[in-house]
Amino acid sequence: MRDPRYDILFQPLQIGPKTAKNRFYQVPHCNGGGYRDPSAVVEMRRTKAEGGWGVIFTEQTEIHPTSEITPFIEQHLWDDRDIPALARMADAMKSHGALAGIQLAYSGINGPNLYSREVPLAVSGGPILTFTSDPVQARTMDKSDIRDLRRWFRNAIRRSQTAGFDLICLYGAHGFGIFQHFLSRSTNLRTDEYGGSLENRARFIREVVEDAREETKGELAISLRLSLHEAGKLGFSNAEVRDFIAMHGDLPDIWDLAHGTWEQCSGTSRFKPEAAQEDLVRGIKALTAKPVVGVGRFTSPDEMVRQIRTGILDFIGAARPSIADPFLPLKIDQGRTEDIRECIGCNICVSGDMTHSISRCTQNPAFMEEWRKGWHPERPRPKGPSESILIVGAGPTGLEAAHQLGLRGYQVTLAEATKSLGGRVTLERKLPGLAAWGRVADYRTGQIAPMPNVQTYLDSRLTVEDVLNMGAQHIAIATGAQWRRDVIARLHLAPIPTDPAMPIWTPDDLMAGKGPSQGRVMLYDDDHFYLGSVLAELLVSRGCDVQFVTPAVKVAEWTENTLEQATIQRRLMEIGVTLHTSMAPERIGRTEVTLGCTWTGRETILPCDAVLMVTSRTPDDALYHALKTRKSEWQTHGITSIKRIGDAAAPGPIAWATYAGRRYAEELDQPDPGDTLSFRREIAELAPLQAYSFRNTPGGKRGADSPPLHGETHACGAARRGRHGESLTTPTRRPP
Repeated sequence: MRDPRYDILFQPLQIGPKTAKNRFYQVPHCNGGGYRDPSAVVEMRRTKAEGGWGVIFTEQTEIHPTSEITPFIEQHLWDDRDIPALARMADAMKSHGALAGIQLAYSGINGPNLYSREVPLAVSGGPILTFTSDPVQARTMDKSDIRDLRRWFRNAIRRSQTAGFDLICLYGAHGFGIFQHFLSRSTNLRTDEYGGSLENRARFIREVVEDAREETKGELAISLRLSLHEAGKLGFSNAEVRDFIAMHGDLPDIWDLAHGTWEQCSGTSRFKPEAAQEDLVRGIKALTAKPVVGVGRFTSPDEMVRQIRTGILDFIGAARPSIADPFLPLKIDQGRTEDIRECIGCNICVSGDMTHSISRCTQNPAFMEEWRKGWHPERPRPKGPSESILIVGAGPTGLEAAHQLGLRGYQVTLAEATKSLGGRVTLERKLPGLAAWGRVADYRTGQIAPMPNVQTYLDSRLTVEDVLNMGAQHIAIATGAQWRRDVIARLHLAPIPTDPAMPIWTPDDLMAGKGPSQGRVMLYDDDHFYLGSVLAELLVSRGCDVQFVTPAVKVAEWTENTLEQATIQRRLMEIGVTLHTSMAPERIGRTEVTLGCTWTGRETILPCDAVLMVTSRTPDDALYHALKTRKSEWQTHGITSIKRIGDAAAPGPIAWATYAGRRYAEELDQPDPGDTLSFRREIAELAPLQAYSFRNTPGGKRGADSPPLHGETHACGAARRGRHGESLTTPTRRPP
């Protein structure tokens, strides 16, 4: 069973009044569900509990409507009506012996309040510091506001305890939490007892922790989540973090430490290795008697053990690795480390939160589909009546489909036209910084290798006759896609004049080892994801002078959603790539490209020796269409269905490809849903009319059973209380 080297990972450990069953600590992480999809989030966390995590946390939970971060979709704990959904989550987390934690957040200078329309409150007022540059400013909290904020935290802590949570995490990391705003001189410009010295700046944290212990009677554990280092002359530096912990070592029950910004903490594997934060956290354990948890995209149990044995951490914190494999602890415990579905650090999970949609995972297509579609990351759906499936193409889609169908018990034949499995992943993993991408292929090939019911054939480019005569009942065409050699993508919807004398290359060419190795190359990127910048690095390494042209205002602009855009742009500038933003080719000549400004149309001439187009892809679906023309013969050959899946149907990122493979495998032999939704969703319950319309009560007054407005309490015959406690002698009315 378990390798004795990993026994230390499964030692129970005390966190204040609670005991964690092991050292696996799923730190708070967002998922795009929040208040909108509570059941989806509940089932996702329940899966983590089943997978053996010792501590499981919610995402950021907003405690009060004076601080919310719309358009981002997070959890709410604004009043008692939010308790039932969170109680379901706490129960799910504890269903297999884990401790249930909730992260309480007040965003302060980061909360634009676009939904609540409340005036934002901050430690020190100023423009709201958000991803979306909202034209809103926060006002500086006065002493009365600070007292209110303490009370709001107490209310949230009481509600958390009522909901059944074991741990309270006070969020002060990544620049998002009010506790960091008090500690940092960049956001705390106060001159009263809450500003100035570190002791003063720590005052609010001490008060809230004391309030929490009093409110919970010491029955809940308190976690304080802090950034390890905030950049800038006035930022809360690593040195000050250490001073603060040395001064207040016993303040929380556990120190939860993460890098500075979210971008730094959750850097992609292209720029951040495993355990990237070690230098910042090393030595902090010596400053406190309380346990320390940290993160570092830990996927290797050997690295986890080293972190603990060398005294760096007490708990192994994980967000992304717990998404890629919710069963990571259980697999280590059962001696199945080869079955770990390792995180590739692509941050496609983060993009769900950033795009205000349901998150997804490249490695774990079941993530956030546990409730919506009934998918489970480890337990396959029972086999249906069919017996045999032929999958043409062994890229990420074909491999995922073969793996899941094999688990379900079907006889699977996987035919790959090239000499290796993995498709696009096999090529992209060789590019600068993308080695971890190879885990997508490695995991799946490793899983299907011992399956007797999955037969794999390499160097097998099938013809229509081959497919028809294979004898399979179902055919999945997963033949991928090819990059275009022209400008057609988002900006240009038709080709532009092009001189055939100009060498034009595609990403497929470069990944095959072809393309320029010297001279000036115009790289045109209308894809806006990672690949254009990666290929720019490749060309520079070959000795080319790269001119990076994009119609966007910044390079790789979609990677804002994977938290790496700024790093990518900085990297390209540092290695000498010349950037031409808001520009696009209009004509390609023999020795030059005419660029047009996307705003003004003004044209400039860019001399170059070659062009690399990173624009869009065309599905490689010729085999599918040829088979469709022979549909009348399908029944004769015993074929029930032929379907395109993955890039062969519609090109997308690798996460879309693995999802397509999983979906094909899940839906085989399932009833056709017709026009019904393919997933479950939750719809908000309509409140009684009197809860939102004053005109339904005599005189336009709110009904006695209406939920209280912000700051109100209902009591028969009693005056209502205002926000700061002043008496309101007449009922509040809504303007006409």
